[in-house]
Amino acid sequence: MPVDAFRLFQLAAQGFCCSQILLIVGLEELGKEDPELIRAMHGLCGGMGRSGSTCGVLTGGACLIGLTAGKGTVTEQSHPKMHRMVQDLLEWFEQKYGSSLCEDILHYKLEEGSEYPVKCGNTISETYDKVQDILAVYLEPETEDEEF
Repeated sequence: MPVDAFRLFQLAAQGFCCSQILLIVGLEELGKEDPELIRAMHGLCGGMGRSGSTCGVLTGGACLIGLTAGKGTVTEQSHPKMHRMVQDLLEWFEQKYGSSLCEDILHYKLEEGSEYPVKCGNTISETYDKVQDILAVYLEPETEDEEF
């Protein structure tokens, strides 16, 4: 389901960054809330601590895949293709945006205390859709061909 652009703007206006927004939207789609997870995602904002390094939308997308397909308890197993899903996302992201670095995508250097850019809406929306596509492909139950 495509992300509501107004919802993205609303979350950004409330002070959430790209990685947090991606997970909030993903959790909402699952009918869940997890403030501790959203708080943890804050470390990925602006390319990890606003360093301009690996884009928070990309790392948030990897976390969203992990939320669905990763191991969360001692008794759980991750999906056998968990890492392949994240690799697919990374390959798509780098091809789509030309880089995985926040500064390269934004075309400027983030500085401590500066306003958080509201330029990431399309990137968040497109990445969220790609994560959903990847999950649909890998988590779709396999059906055996039946002969009639």
